[in-house]
Amino acid sequence: MSPQEWQAVLLSLKVSALAVGFGLPLALLTALAIARGRFPGRSLLNAAVHLPMVLPPVVTGWLLLIVFGRYGVIGAWLYQAFGVRLVFTTSGAVLACAVMVFPLMMRTIRLSLEAIDPALDAAARSLGAVWLDRFVTVTLPLAAPGVLVAAVVGFAASLGEFGAVITFAANIPGRTQTLPLAIYTALQSPGGEATAARLSLVSIALAACALLTSEFLARGLQAGVGRR
Repeated sequence: MSPQEWQAVLLSLKVSALAVGFGLPLALLTALAIARGRFPGRSLLNAAVHLPMVLPPVVTGWLLLIVFGRYGVIGAWLYQAFGVRLVFTTSGAVLACAVMVFPLMMRTIRLSLEAIDPALDAAARSLGAVWLDRFVTVTLPLAAPGVLVAAVVGFAASLGEFGAVITFAANIPGRTQTLPLAIYTALQSPGGEATAARLSLVSIALAACALLTSEFLARGLQAGVGRR
């Protein structure tokens, strides 16, 4: 592949890794709140975090422009206070991917948390363990397979994100042109079919490796938890 094609591949890996690193802790906290919490607005929160799954990605990108754009509600404050601009930057691509894969990660973790026997938490509480101790020693180890799967699936999904990224971060080579955008650009160029084919094969290989890794590690962790 050409240096430009490698650049798109490496940028995709970087953006996907940062999107998961940024979104996974928030997804874990949100899943914990929805799975274990009982508070007013819980159903509304659950519906809100799932919106990116049902909205067209372009609409999600447009909403990001409204909120985090140069003159957006939060974007204007970030620029004035810290000189931070997210739109049309690599950080913007990371944000767009993180928002799009957040519901996938959150839902996977939530299902893992809901599968844990509540009696285990109750037993730890009866022995005097506070909430943080129970979370670290009981809940998190048992939910680890789901958290890991959420991370890998989120990474794989980020590699394929297109609509929200091109709407919010544009298609700038070396800065925001991820693998899907590079494929799109190649298809719009005369004689670019070969480039699109090469990049598509790379995309398929990366996604397949991520999903196989997710399955392998999840089974390994579940076996380890079962032996305990």
